Amino acid sequence: MEPLPAPPWRKTRPPKPVKPQLTQQLIVETGLRIVDHEGLDALSMRKVAQELDTGPASLYAHVANKEELLELIYERVLDDIEVPAPEPERWAEQLREVVLDMHTKLNSHADVARVSLANVPLGANSLRVGEAMLAIMIEGGVPPAIAAIALDRIVMFVAADAYEGSLYRTRQRDSGMDVETFVADSFGAIADYVRSLPADRFPYMARYADELVGPGGEERFEVGLDLMITGLVAHVRTG
Repeated sequence: MEPLPAPPWRKTRPPKPVKPQLTQQLIVETGLRIVDHEGLDALSMRKVAQELDTGPASLYAHVANKEELLELIYERVLDDIEVPAPEPERWAEQLREVVLDMHTKLNSHADVARVSLANVPLGANSLRVGEAMLAIMIEGGVPPAIAAIALDRIVMFVAADAYEGSLYRTRQRDSGMDVETFVADSFGAIADYVRSLPADRFPYMARYADELVGPGGEERFEVGLDLMITGLVAHVRTG
């Protein structure tokens, strides 16, 4: 039976949209969205609450404070990193793949990488990725003491490079230029300056200015990573 129409004198109100149930996952996803759009410094518990149309106090039932929220956001980004079972005969290739994946994931989320600097991430995904990298290196023959230091240095290398990339992207957006124009203007000026240096005092820098500023960020990162892995290869046990 069809419902009857409401009498014309009855005032009706449009139904309010139902709020999604507040969960830690929803808070983290909202925080990550704020960071992606506005950067890490724009994140606050109050801003997350406003986005969720609730009060800040309601967030604390799920997240202790902003510091924990930052850690959870970082862990959320690492959740997308896939780690393989160790294959000793191709350990260097596997390590490279995991590190490049981590770098890509952090690069795709504004300045989230900054969370791990001057901090030791010990969340579930940080431990999962770290365990996988250690296993790959040790099963490949890298001595455990060297593998442990390499893990620390590689993770710092990834985070620092990704964070620096986010700073350049912020400067590019603030300049109003497109990416190509910003890169050409910024690094072209640097190259011109280096070329102009007195050749008697800086012969190599003046001569190789193009090599110093030419490679893009991804190429620089991959070459740096390969240098680190080559150094690890020298430590591999052969017997």
